[in-house]
This record gives sequence, C-alpha cells and structure tokens, in this order.
Amino acid sequence: MNKKYPKEFLKLLDSITNKRAKIVINHILEHGFITTEDLENKYGYNHPPRAARDVRESGIPLETFRVKSSENRSIAAYRFGDLKKVNKSRLEGRQIFSKELKTQLFLVGDKKCYICNGSFDERYLQIDHRVPYEVSGDNDDLEKLLSDFMLLCGSCNRAKSWSCEHCLNWIDDKNPEICKKCYWGNPINYVHIALREIRRLDIQWEENEVKYFDLLSKEAKKRKIKLPDFIKEIIEKHKKYE
Repeated sequence: MNKKYPKEFLKLLDSITNKRAKIVINHILEHGFITTEDLENKYGYNHPPRAARDVRESGIPLETFRVKSSENRSIAAYRFGDLKKVNKSRLEGRQIFSKELKTQLFLVGDKKCYICNGSFDERYLQIDHRVPYEVSGDNDDLEKLLSDFMLLCGSCNRAKSWSCEHCLNWIDDKNPEICKKCYWGNPINYVHIALREIRRLDIQWEENEVKYFDLLSKEAKKRKIKLPDFIKEIIEKHKKYE
C-alpha cells in the first residue's frame, strides 16, 4: 500500500511522533482508510474524531466519508485527502506558548474565561486559538497577536472542541474567515455557531448574586421546566426591546 504514495509524503508521515496520529496513519497506509469502529474497537479510542484531529493538526489532510459498520450502520471513515494540501509547517508540532502570553491574555480578559465569563485562577485557564489550530495552524509571531488567542476554562474548551469538530467548515472548507464569525472564535460579536443560526448567552452568578440564581432555579423546578426555558419565559413576558 505504501508504494502508491510519493516518497516525500511517506517521509513526512514517518516524522510524526504523536501516538494517536501515528496509529491512524499506519492503519490507513495498510488498509487505505480507518473507521470510527476501528478506532473504538481495535485501538480503544472512545472519541474517534480526536484521533483524526491529531493527524490533521500534524499537517496531514484527511477526508471524511461514510461506510457501513459491522452492524450495517452508517459510520464515519477517514483516508488521506489531497496531498497538495499537506501543511509542512505543522509537522514540527504546535508552538509552545510563553508564560508571558498567558499572563497578558489573563489580564486583558479581566481574569475570566472568554466564553462563560467565569472568574478563575490563571492556572485553571487554557490558551486557545480563536481560529482552531486545525484550520489555520500557528502564527510565528505569537507575542504580537493577542487578538488571535483567548483563555478558556476546561469546560468551555471541551465544549468548543466538540462543536468545532462537528462543523462542516472544520471538516471540509477550513476557511478561517468563517471561524472568525463564529461564537467559538468571537463570543462578543458573532453571526453563527458552527454554521448554525444560534445565539447563546452564558451567565455566571457570583457571591451575592448566587441567591438570585437559587430563587430562579427553585421556581423553575416548581413549574417543572428547565431553568433556561424559565428565563426565556421571563424575558418574553417583560420584553422591552422591540
């Protein structure tokens, strides 16, 4: 199977050291493609898209298509994409963020998660690319581009990863401009969430405000409706912005 790929491409594949990426690559080299079923059952990965993402983040293009599982279900499979789209600049891996960059982001962001606006100690926040690394890679001049990054709490970072990995722009087009107009890239000024027409508001109640949250939560339970639906109901009854 190796013989059908250019020697330069095989050399690039051999230089990749990420364990999950390596497993995906070797399986594709041997079988032509790898399925989510293979990743779960053969290699024990409960989140197959994460393994495929590792390959893409290493600079190797993958395309996703559908096949039938052993139980005749439609599942995702991955194979090498257009070799002309190999991003050699990513093969060395992500650049390491400096402590200074994180501290600057921490101060600019008022010591909060940029998505949920929750207050955290700096050590609990993670530097995140506004435009996913898998879409555009790293910029060499990190220190001068604070606007390209933000700090996220672990929960928001996981939520963003899941949403991005299921976005068609992430899977196919990889257009950074689309990401810049997404909630996950710009929660203050956005027009879509993973290409869906959705508006989202994350609210934190802290210290003396917690009592108001508890009152709302108690009333929602009393009415047997979910808290977000109850808050929407309150807004609907008192709307003043039309």
